[in-house]
Amino acid sequence: MALKITQAIVENMTKPSANNTVDKQLSHPVSEATCTVNNADDLILTIDNGTQSVRALLFNLNGDLVAKSRVELEAYFSNNPGWAEQNADYFWQMLGKCCQQLWQQKEVLENGYRERITAVTVTTQRGTVINLGKDGKPLRPAILWLDQRLCQQNKAMPWYWRMAFAAIGQTKVIDYFRRKSQANWLEQNEPKVWQNTDKFLLLSGFFTYKLTGQFKDSIGSIVGYLPFDYKKQNWAGRWDWKWLALPVKRSMLPTLVKPGEILGTITEQAAQETGLKLGTKLIASASDKACEVLGSGCISPDTASLSYGTTATINTNNAKYVEPQAFIPPYPSAIPDNFNAEVMIYRGFWMVNWFKQEFGQNEIEKAQTLGVSAESLFDQLVAQVPPGSMGLMLQPYWSPGLKNLEAKGAIIGFGDVHTRAHIYRSILEGLAYALREGKETLEKRQKCKITRLIVSGGGSQSDAALQLTADIFNLPAHRPHTFETSGLGAAINAAVGSGYFDNYQQAIDAMTRIEQSFIPNKENVKLYNKLYRQVYRKMYKQLKPIYQEIKNITGYPE
Repeated sequence: MALKITQAIVENMTKPSANNTVDKQLSHPVSEATCTVNNADDLILTIDNGTQSVRALLFNLNGDLVAKSRVELEAYFSNNPGWAEQNADYFWQMLGKCCQQLWQQKEVLENGYRERITAVTVTTQRGTVINLGKDGKPLRPAILWLDQRLCQQNKAMPWYWRMAFAAIGQTKVIDYFRRKSQANWLEQNEPKVWQNTDKFLLLSGFFTYKLTGQFKDSIGSIVGYLPFDYKKQNWAGRWDWKWLALPVKRSMLPTLVKPGEILGTITEQAAQETGLKLGTKLIASASDKACEVLGSGCISPDTASLSYGTTATINTNNAKYVEPQAFIPPYPSAIPDNFNAEVMIYRGFWMVNWFKQEFGQNEIEKAQTLGVSAESLFDQLVAQVPPGSMGLMLQPYWSPGLKNLEAKGAIIGFGDVHTRAHIYRSILEGLAYALREGKETLEKRQKCKITRLIVSGGGSQSDAALQLTADIFNLPAHRPHTFETSGLGAAINAAVGSGYFDNYQQAIDAMTRIEQSFIPNKENVKLYNKLYRQVYRKMYKQLKPIYQEIKNITGYPE
């Protein structure tokens, strides 16, 4: 995913004034949530396009997933080391295929689910960009959020901006922002493509155009290297430094609407290619992470949404602007006019998948033979190892972040007792340590204690992962009733936008619930506290000079 974009520097040279106004849509919680419209048979279709798959999800107004279709994606192709690209039309074709598969399911046909759909919404991966020409066709493959290419700094910012950046110690951050920008890379390396670019869209905006013919996007989806003002939740103002740092013109960008508002209606062409009903409303939701927070029922800063996905994150929802780290803005929430403060572990549960591919083929094959989930067998692997992994400690910086550009991953404490099972458990523990560190950072920034954890994403299906999360955080870890929390969050946007609920609190009460809770083990808590405070918190500081030397010698990571 694209790394976080810095907020307008001038605004941040003084402490930003917090908007303490509580979202009006949240101000009247109800004790018993019911639909304001008596249409219990109505359904909402969420299209969720992640990194590894696209899913068509049918939800009712109780938040039940009544039908689902999934199409695996070729995540990306790479013509050069570190590149990650995919054809935009491929994403659209897979979306259509996924929908068409849904309509053919026996249950969908027998129950007339297709005819009961009253609204459609789309949530997508963050930071993937697409260049469209004046004919509305892609000019080149989409550049994904996973892409690692960097461009050159071929023009200096005006002196007054350089002085401002230096004064607040953000020169390196701004330089990285400019070098990481896909727009800057395209202008430098594919000037003809950039000159012919009429619209520069995120994947969410591209899908909106294909479905409705409108160049619109949700405010909740805008995350990336774009001229966006995260505090005002709109495209940057005329004099914002980002217009000088990027070659993007305002005319290239879509019109923005709030989550829950109508983006348009399904066109005849889109209806033919997807099987959606002509004229069905397309309602704005938000990015997959933002929808995940909403779909987990996390509405206040005392409840944290942990995402155990390709990227591991901890998020809180705030009615006011709270920077998770200094000069790092919060992202737009799926709830209008709210913010998601996020700490991200880039390639978080990617490490789990890496382990499974490299060392877990036996469990994967055995699971297929037995007809059980692979996660259950990997949980057995974790159970073979005591808490603390016999002193094996992992620092999960498989990819650098904005505040630790030189960072690399590390595993310390190896001994002759350690097996692959110890490595696997140490990966899970290392991710939980990093997210606990993120929790403590968020608590300081938002001046509010986090007392509740709701865990979603692929990794949440592991009982072992949730138990050690509860132990490391010393907080109950709750699993939502559905695995598809991102899709559910988008459906909540559509439900509120369609008038089924009066506000988001009411919708959350009706459509989200906890399926299972994991309570901290007191003995494990004591052990993990010692390892976290006395070992893990010291690892990065001690290893940072070594990471820098590795980078100086090898040039990796750039």
